[in-house]
Amino acid sequence: MDFSINNSASNTLFQKIEQVRRRQRKVQDTHITLAHGSGGKAMRDLIDDIFVSNFDNPILSQLEDQASFNLSNLLQQGDRLAFTTDSYVVDPLFFPGGDIGELAVNGTVNDLAVSGAKPLYLTCSVILEEGLAVETLRRVAKSMKAAANKAGVQIVTGDTKVVHRGTADKLFINTAGIGVIPTEISISAYNIQPGDVVIVNGELGNHGAAILVARGELALETDIQSDCQPLHDLIETILKACPKVHAMRDATRGGLATVLNEFALSSNVGIRLHEHSIPVREEVKGVCEILGLDPLYLANEGKLVVVVEKENADTVLLAMKSHPTGKDACIIGEVISSPSGIVLLKTVFGSERIVDMLVGEQLPRIC
Repeated sequence: MDFSINNSASNTLFQKIEQVRRRQRKVQDTHITLAHGSGGKAMRDLIDDIFVSNFDNPILSQLEDQASFNLSNLLQQGDRLAFTTDSYVVDPLFFPGGDIGELAVNGTVNDLAVSGAKPLYLTCSVILEEGLAVETLRRVAKSMKAAANKAGVQIVTGDTKVVHRGTADKLFINTAGIGVIPTEISISAYNIQPGDVVIVNGELGNHGAAILVARGELALETDIQSDCQPLHDLIETILKACPKVHAMRDATRGGLATVLNEFALSSNVGIRLHEHSIPVREEVKGVCEILGLDPLYLANEGKLVVVVEKENADTVLLAMKSHPTGKDACIIGEVISSPSGIVLLKTVFGSERIVDMLVGEQLPRIC
């Protein structure tokens, strides 16, 4: 009896065997060990069980050392690539309104979207501390999957490293992202001109306050939720209504104050804010008053700062209010010619004070 098979049949057979083996791979350990970073079977089981099973897509399923894209498909969507990367070390890993996995996806999606780009692909690299519960990692991966699906992006490649117990803090994540910028879009802080208006899409400081309370270091009871959310769909709505937006940025670390100082320095203009127009929840104000913090510097993970010409402000504001993520949008200030490079706040008492760049760190490990 002839047991030989031709090369084509052999390749098909081996592919099927490999597919079966891959489906059967499961993590047997309940906690991360150094073996999960060794490059051997334990690591492969971890990757297949936790990451491949959740992030599965045609690009990732090839399991190459890189992700390959069809350039002609990208060029059909725009003429420039947007590329960004960010690392996430938030403490605690799970907090009211989100977790480190959702944060890692939304943060990178938003960094792409504020350039006007359509976010397409993400990477995911994780640094795991020996002893981390596997179920914690599984929960984070599922959260990343849900966030990626909501944002319409694919996680297409990644990396896993394990460090000794005590040399990290449970779990760190790095995500990089690629998007395509449509031909007619040109968004930059350098576009800002005197007379422009400043718009935000809602309440400020919720993420920073939620993290602070979630750490349990203070005897505070509040229902403040992080605003962690993707902004790409809101931004698409804005750009459909007004493609000539001058500048956009998400107000993350350093909050609104840091973003506006960066804008003022980049375009050599001044910015005047009106305190009575800035939306901040009373609970957030209360936390800030107790701890001596300023909500203008608190981190956000779902707040967009938009700068547009005054003649387009109503159009943009109406478009933002039509979207669930921008229903509370409001104008909070305007761009002035001088003093250049300075952000001023007109207080509820009628006086003005300088809102400078953040000095030091109000709240570490916020994202």
